[in-house]
Amino acid sequence: MKKTINLLFALLVIGCVNVLAQTKEADAIIGTWMTEKQDAKFQIYRSGEKYYGKILWGKGEETKDTKNPDASLRQRNVIGLNLLSSFVYKGKNSWEDGSIYDPREGKTYSCTLTLISYNKLSVRGFIGVSLFGRSEIWTKTN
Repeated sequence: MKKTINLLFALLVIGCVNVLAQTKEADAIIGTWMTEKQDAKFQIYRSGEKYYGKILWGKGEETKDTKNPDASLRQRNVIGLNLLSSFVYKGKNSWEDGSIYDPREGKTYSCTLTLISYNKLSVRGFIGVSLFGRSEIWTKTN
């Protein structure tokens, strides 16, 4: 009986350590990121089990969401908007099932995020399948 309890306790501890390690891996994208063209900065954060990204600042003349297909949203400020939505950590430094909104075009694309290194994030937006899309590398900032 004592051996069974010790075994169950050991399995519980191992399971908790595994969950904590995976959470730490999943949270690796949390922080502030600069786009490849250095024309925008994003804050990526976790809410529940999903990851989101809001724009902190951007270069350009347009500050309103004028290209939004929903006319009632065209007067909202782009700064502060969640442009990255609902990403789920899939393991192996990959976040999927999310979307990215491009306010310059007023379009939303499927998106994947892949952490290449501690401070390099591949952001791939696409329509349909990932093969038909565009990637750029974002750099983590302080």
